[in-house]
Amino acid sequence: MNTSIEANNKPMMRSLLLTFAVLLFTACATPEDPLDDLVEIDAATLFDAPPVTSATPANEETVARGKYLIELLGCGACHTDGALSGVPNMQAWLAGSRIGIAYNNPIDYRRPGVVFPPNITPDAETGIGGWSRDQVAAAIRGGAGRHGAGGIVVMPWQGYAKLSDEDAYAMVDYLKSIDPVHLITPEKVPPGQQTSHDFVYFGVYWTR
Repeated sequence: MNTSIEANNKPMMRSLLLTFAVLLFTACATPEDPLDDLVEIDAATLFDAPPVTSATPANEETVARGKYLIELLGCGACHTDGALSGVPNMQAWLAGSRIGIAYNNPIDYRRPGVVFPPNITPDAETGIGGWSRDQVAAAIRGGAGRHGAGGIVVMPWQGYAKLSDEDAYAMVDYLKSIDPVHLITPEKVPPGQQTSHDFVYFGVYWTR
């Protein structure tokens, strides 16, 4: 009787052992890398700013100073379409980016918040053509929008906050003196929503 029961239980025991082995292998297997879907790219960071087209003798020196600062601070690396992916559109210097910048941890957010660097050429409709000098200077030094609301999340304005009035307004005067480029950039996408535009990740993370 006992031999018969043991014989009948052998297939069940083999099945249980096989199931346990599969579970053990699964538990010990290397977990999926959450960064597998991401590709490392080389952004374009060093290139000349657009030429001045409307400076007057009275502000020529100031505008030249502003151009120098725009290049030094690398504004074109974000505000030029394609630069974030390493292929800048040099016909749209400083006209904003249709490639966004995600500002949430890629490990925690499958659909991060995404912002798109705006057009900072003097185009009246899509750029800063309708902004006052004070509004543009405030955006540079404080990361604020035209009417002072909301910080620009990924802009390193904290590093520009101590720019002197002379330097900040020199940058403004330079931006006002280049050719306007009409280019509409996408609206900001909040975390959790899907964007149909390409984007790169911003920020540096360390282990918990």
